[in-house]
Amino acid sequence: MTPIEYADIYMTNDDVLKNPYIGAEQNLASPPKFEDIKDKLPKPVWDGHELQIGGYYRAWELAFSNLFPATKENGFVSPFIDAAFSNDIFMWDTCFMLMFGRYATQIFSFQSSLDNFYCKQHKDGFICRQIHESNGHDKFYRHDPVSTGPDILAWTELLYYQNFGDKERLSKIYYPLLAYHKWNKVYRTWPNGCYWSSGWGCGMDNLPRVSYKDYPDFENWQIESFYHGGLTWIDANLQATLTCRVLIEIAKELGIDYGVKELKEEYDYLTEYINRKMWNDKDKFYYDLKRDGSFSSVKTIASFWALIAKIIPDDRLDDFVAHLENEKEFKTPTRVPSLSKDHPYYDPEGGYWNGGVWAPTTYMVIRGLTENGKDSLAYEIAKNFYDNAMLVYKSTGTFWENYAPETANHGHPARDNFVGWSGIIPITILIEYILGIQVNKEKNEIVWHIKETDRHGIENLYIGDGDYISLICEKRSSDSEKPVISVKGGKNIKIRVIYNGGEFVCGGEKNG
Repeated sequence: MTPIEYADIYMTNDDVLKNPYIGAEQNLASPPKFEDIKDKLPKPVWDGHELQIGGYYRAWELAFSNLFPATKENGFVSPFIDAAFSNDIFMWDTCFMLMFGRYATQIFSFQSSLDNFYCKQHKDGFICRQIHESNGHDKFYRHDPVSTGPDILAWTELLYYQNFGDKERLSKIYYPLLAYHKWNKVYRTWPNGCYWSSGWGCGMDNLPRVSYKDYPDFENWQIESFYHGGLTWIDANLQATLTCRVLIEIAKELGIDYGVKELKEEYDYLTEYINRKMWNDKDKFYYDLKRDGSFSSVKTIASFWALIAKIIPDDRLDDFVAHLENEKEFKTPTRVPSLSKDHPYYDPEGGYWNGGVWAPTTYMVIRGLTENGKDSLAYEIAKNFYDNAMLVYKSTGTFWENYAPETANHGHPARDNFVGWSGIIPITILIEYILGIQVNKEKNEIVWHIKETDRHGIENLYIGDGDYISLICEKRSSDSEKPVISVKGGKNIKIRVIYNGGEFVCGGEKNG
C-alpha cells in the first residue's frame, strides 16, 4: 500500500513572497566586543552622578556579552542579541531590547536581530515567538495557543525609523509585517474579529487573567500560562489596533496603498469595539471580556497599551490615566506594577507578573503618556522607576529581570545580570527621560526636556545618515532658570528645549 502523504495545510499568503529576508545571504560575522567599542557609544554627561554613569556602561557591557553570530546550522541571517536566559531567541524580549539597542546602532545593528524572525516566516505569514538558536527551529507549532505574540514588531520598527529615518528598512519590513498581521487576524481572533491570547502569548506569563475556579482539573500555572480562557484579551486587541495604525503610517511613508484599505477598516472596527465594549465606564478602565460579554475584574498593566495605540477618547483620557496615580492600584513605591495592588493575588515582592515592576511594560506606559501629552506624569514615573532600580544596582551591582513594587529591591523571582530588556532602565530611560533627550529624525527634531540642575547632556549621539550630535546643559541654580546649552553637530536638526520656566527652539553649532 502506498503511504498516505502528509497534507500541506498551509493557506499561502502572497505577501510572504515579498519578504526579502527569506533565503537571504547569511551574515556570519562575529559581533564586536564591548572593550573594543566602549569609546564609540553615546557618552552621557551628568556631573556628580558617577554611579548612574557607571550603571550605563555596565548595562552596555552586559548587552554586548549577549551578542551572538548567526550560524549555518540555525540559518539566521544576522548576528543578534540574546534574551540572556535561554538558548532561544524571543520575539517579545527582542522587541524591547531594541529599545535601548538603537542607541548603539552605529556600532552594531541591534535592529537586525528581528531579521532572524522575518527569515523564519512561514508561507502563511506565521512567525513563532520563540526560535531555537542551535538549529533555527520553531519552539511551538503555529496553532498552539502560545505560539506567537505579542504583536509589537511594527511598533518597534516605527520607533527605529523615528530615530534614524531609515526608509530602506521600512521598505523591507512592510510586507513580512503585513503578512504576520494577517496571520494573527485569521488565527488569533474570535468570529467577531476581536483577538485572544494566552499567558505566554501575551508575554506576561502568570497574570491571573483566566479564572482558576472554572478549570478545577488543571493546575493554576497551566491555566494562566497556556489557555485563552475564551476571553477577548485587551492587550491583544490594542496591539492589533496599534499594528494597523503603524502599518498604515509605514505605507504612507513608502508612498504605497497596498493593504491600507483593509488595515484602516480593521483599525476603525477595533477602535470602536474596544471603546464600546471593553471600556467599563463605572471603573473608567479597559478590561478583558469574558465569553458572555461581561467584564473581567482583573486590572493589569495590559490595559495601558491603550496609550500607545492612541485610541482613548479625549473625555476618557484623564480618568483612565488617574489609575496610574491611585495608591490603591498602580501607584506603588516602585512603579508601575504589572497587577493592580487591589487584586488578591498581588504580591508586594513582585510574584513575577503578579505585581512585579518590569522595564518593558513600564517603558510602554511612559512612552504612551508622552505620546498623549502627559509629559509630567511620564517623567515622574520614569524617574521613580529609574531611581529605585539604581538603588538596587548600588546594593547588588547589577540589573534584574524585574523589581519589587513595594521596596527598592529586585523582584521575587527575578534573574540577575539581566540585559535583556532591563537595559532599558540605565540606557533608554536615562537618555530619554532623566537627561530628557528624545530624538525624532522623522520630524528632524530633538525635544529636550531639561529637568536636572547639574551639568548634564550627552555626547556622540548618533542620529542617522552618518550624523552625530552632542548636547550639553550647564549647571543651573534652579529648575526654572533658563538653560545655557551648547549643541555640536546635528547638521540643521531643530532642538526644542522645554524647562520649568518655558521653552525655546534652537539649532546650529552653538546656542545659549
